[in-house]
Amino acid sequence: MSPDGSLDPPAPPSQADASRQLSPRELSALDLRAHLDDPRRKQAFVTPMFELIAPRYDDFTRLFSFGMDARWKRELMRWLDDAAPEGGTMLDVACGTGDLALAAARLRPAARVVGVDAASRMTALATRRVASADAGRLSFTTGDLTQLDLPDASVDVVTAGYALRNVPDHEAGIAELARVLRPGGQLLTLDFYRPAAPWWRELFLGYLQLSGSAVGWWWHRAPVVYAYIAHSIRHFVTADDFSRALHAAGFDVRRESRRLLGGIALHHAVRR
Repeated sequence: MSPDGSLDPPAPPSQADASRQLSPRELSALDLRAHLDDPRRKQAFVTPMFELIAPRYDDFTRLFSFGMDARWKRELMRWLDDAAPEGGTMLDVACGTGDLALAAARLRPAARVVGVDAASRMTALATRRVASADAGRLSFTTGDLTQLDLPDASVDVVTAGYALRNVPDHEAGIAELARVLRPGGQLLTLDFYRPAAPWWRELFLGYLQLSGSAVGWWWHRAPVVYAYIAHSIRHFVTADDFSRALHAAGFDVRRESRRLLGGIALHHAVRR
């Protein structure tokens, strides 16, 4: 309680609170809308959710996108191949089970590649995919993309697949990526965005919510774990808004590619 007798707002959850394991029933009992509306509470839902779905995450992304996820990632890697230096350091944030980090490492055998994810089960699965020959230059660690344990201007390339939509404040996340990138460094992102056209937005999000709820119940008896995607997009920004946020944080957007009438977008930006 504050000195004037009013109640203080609740303290934000600690990293330990956000990463603790929750059962499907415990996740279902959380108020999803309240967690998304309050940046201080968002991570306390998001990280346990990804810890829960980690073993089936890749299956879900392929199923949910009708296989298009792999094509989007290949396009992002073509952009990386066009722009990235031969060596240096690459960082993949919200790396999941390592798709982008592993692809980047194949494209740039001389580079050091680090993947970071808030969910420890994701990084454990990613680590199992590292070939012994790459163990010295490709690694995965658990961490928060909004508070990276890296020096300023120490990274040449950042990739971010389905990343910034899931942090409490995407602008703070972009600012942190700008901090660790060297001037001239490359940022390549892939994510869902809120479609600008109202008619398509409602159809798109309606499909995602219904199908996500069905798969969440089928696999986990917890519809909320995949219905979360539609809710998170509704609380996110349009692809145009994201481009403006990149520019405000010190990036020049060099390339943008939209899919599904703006429901998906890829961005390539360069740190000024």
